[in-house]
Amino acid sequence: MQILDELNKDIDKLSLDLGGFIKQNVVDFRKKGVLLGVSGGIDSAVALTLSVQELGAENVYGLLLPEKESAPSSTPLGAEICESLGVQYEEVPISPILESLDIYNKKDQVIKRACPEYDPEVHKTSLVLPDFLDGGLINVPYIKLAKDGEVIAQHRLKASDYLELIGLQGVKQRSRMIVQYMYAEKMNYAVCGTTNKTEMVLGQFVKYGDGGVDIEPLADCYKTQVYALAKHLDVNEAIRERPPSPDTWSHYTSDQDFYWRMPMHTIDQLLYAQEHKLPLDVVRENTGLPEEKIVRAQKHFDVVKKNTEYIRAVAPVFTLNGNH
Repeated sequence: MQILDELNKDIDKLSLDLGGFIKQNVVDFRKKGVLLGVSGGIDSAVALTLSVQELGAENVYGLLLPEKESAPSSTPLGAEICESLGVQYEEVPISPILESLDIYNKKDQVIKRACPEYDPEVHKTSLVLPDFLDGGLINVPYIKLAKDGEVIAQHRLKASDYLELIGLQGVKQRSRMIVQYMYAEKMNYAVCGTTNKTEMVLGQFVKYGDGGVDIEPLADCYKTQVYALAKHLDVNEAIRERPPSPDTWSHYTSDQDFYWRMPMHTIDQLLYAQEHKLPLDVVRENTGLPEEKIVRAQKHFDVVKKNTEYIRAVAPVFTLNGNH
């Protein structure tokens, strides 16, 4: 079998089913429409297009939520797809929220501890992990410093510094969600999420940030399927060709550089194979990877899934009868 063919089959039916899901939930929630944070990325573009096709542009609202470390192309691409679909939208920069919490300054202080030469007036930064399939260490994140678009240095992070940076960066997604709900509740709209299955399975989203939404139409679609949907829906080619990224670091950091640590099609095939318990020889034939790398990757996924269970779970609730 060809895993990518399985992932990408019946995309027209999938598109219709997803649109029906969005509409049904809007009806069930007694909402007038949906609101989305539009980032200029593939996931929000697909969710936006599906929403417009099912609900009509007049019942969809877009928010562009940039901050000073967003990629320069994010806002123009987000605005362009909203305009092409006839969706009303508004730009609400979240930098003032982050500045009021001193997020940028706190982040600079952490980076300076790891990178003595770091100058925020000169350098852009990104957080990355070594390539997993080529033998990179599993848990050694490091900071890259870039100047004039070129990486000039990289420094390993202590675990405590890494955790602090993750906490500071998560404020960006959580700030965006605060703004989305402020608008959605005023309009009586549902907040539509954009997390795909690759991200959902691996806990690649921020709890109460981009994970804090009313509906998640793409949560059972691997990233590969999202790209197939984008082509089927004729999403702007500039968005389809843009490397997927959380867009929270001043030096553009792709999902492959940090979260996936391997090509998108490879990780999706490995996750699909694990989900469907495919034989190793089938996985090897599809991915071109030797058996030891496949086994190592799937063990790694098991650890990641276990460590991120709390992100996907509803908060435990104490009850008087002793059940949790």
